[in-house]
Amino acid sequence: MSGKPVLHYPNTRGRMESVRWLLAAAGVEFEEKFLEKKEDLQKLQSDGFLLFQQVPMVEIDGMKLVQTRAILNYIAGKYNLYGKDVKERALIDMYVEGMADLYELIMMNVVQPADKKEEHLANALDKATNRYFPVFEKILNHGHDFLVGNKLSRADVSLLETILVVEERKPDALAKFPLLQSFKARISNIPNIKKFLQPGSQRKPPLQEKDIPSLMAIFH
Repeated sequence: MSGKPVLHYPNTRGRMESVRWLLAAAGVEFEEKFLEKKEDLQKLQSDGFLLFQQVPMVEIDGMKLVQTRAILNYIAGKYNLYGKDVKERALIDMYVEGMADLYELIMMNVVQPADKKEEHLANALDKATNRYFPVFEKILNHGHDFLVGNKLSRADVSLLETILVVEERKPDALAKFPLLQSFKARISNIPNIKKFLQPGSQRKPPLQEKDIPSLMAIFH
C-alpha cells in the first residue's frame, strides 16, 4: 500500500467530486479505483466494504469510509480545514450544507426528462443568483479573505467548487457579486487548488448525457 487515500467511484463527478476537491486543497495525493461495470460494485458489496451497499467509498488511515458527508468531515478534520473551534465548525457546516443543496440542484439537471431540463436548469440558476450567491456576498462583506476565520476551510473549497459548476451553465453568474469575483480569483490561486484546476488533474469534467447509460448499468 502506498499510504495514499484510495477513492472508489466511477470516473465521473457525482458524489465523489467534493472529496477530490478537498483532498487536492489539502495537498494530499490520492489514487482512484474506478467502477466501470456492475461487477465492480458488486465485488465491493460482497467483500463487505460498503456499510450501506453504496459508494462513494474512501480507503484512508486503515478505514473504509462511506457516506459523502462523513468522508468530507474526516478529511476536513484531519487536514485542519474545519475551523479552530466548535463555533467555527458550526458556521462551516451551515455554509457547506447550503452549497450542497445548490450543487445537488445543478447536478441533477442532466437526469431530468428532456421536456423538463430547460425549466429545471432555469430554476436552479435563479436560486443560485437570487438565493445562494447573495448570502455569500453578504458574508464576505466582513472584509476577510476566507468565509470563516482567518484561514482556508472546507467552506471556501466548497464555495469555489460550486461557483465553477454554476458558471459552466451560466458564465456571467457572478456579474452582480464583486466580492465573490474577488473570492474566486483569490482561492483559485492558492497553489494546491491552482494545480487541481489545471488540465490533466484528477478533477472530472461535467457529466454528459451520453455517459448516463454506462453509469446506470453500474448502479441498476
